[in-house]
Amino acid sequence: MSRIGLKPIDIPNGVEVKVDNKNYAVVKGPKGTLEQQLCKDMKIEINDNIVTISRPTDNKKHKSLHGLTRTLLNNMIIGVTEGYQKVLEIVGVGYRAQKQGKKLVLNLGFSHPVEMEDPEGIETTVEGNNKIIVKGINKQQVGNYAAVIRDWRRPEPYKGKGIKYAGEKIRRKAGKTAS
Repeated sequence: MSRIGLKPIDIPNGVEVKVDNKNYAVVKGPKGTLEQQLCKDMKIEINDNIVTISRPTDNKKHKSLHGLTRTLLNNMIIGVTEGYQKVLEIVGVGYRAQKQGKKLVLNLGFSHPVEMEDPEGIETTVEGNNKIIVKGINKQQVGNYAAVIRDWRRPEPYKGKGIKYAGEKIRRKAGKTAS
């Protein structure tokens, strides 16, 4: 039994959800429009600003896709109303970030600065020199771009230097000891 898949989704005011007979979903809201092809086996019904999703059979594949389909549709609705954001923190002496137009320039201890162009639909802002905020309406794209930024200098376990997510705990190791 999919507990997530059985939950109905409330459509807030100002959001328009359309699903065709092949389960191609289009969600329009105040922040933009998202489109996605959902699983064709699931049955999606929209009645009185409430979306319900049901599965055709109880086999393992349909059970797993039931919750996934509901979560994808819910993420689209949240994205066009509130949006998503990830906060990254840069830790280390001389490590900093700057914003130049649509480019994010990172100084991470390399011989050259790392320049990254913001992808379509994603916006980055820099607070101070060591805080990067990645914003957008698509949850998958926001998380992916934040992971790409983090991969340039992952936090190391001895001093904790690098790029980490806000609130992320870095497992620290003890350094060498003189005996």
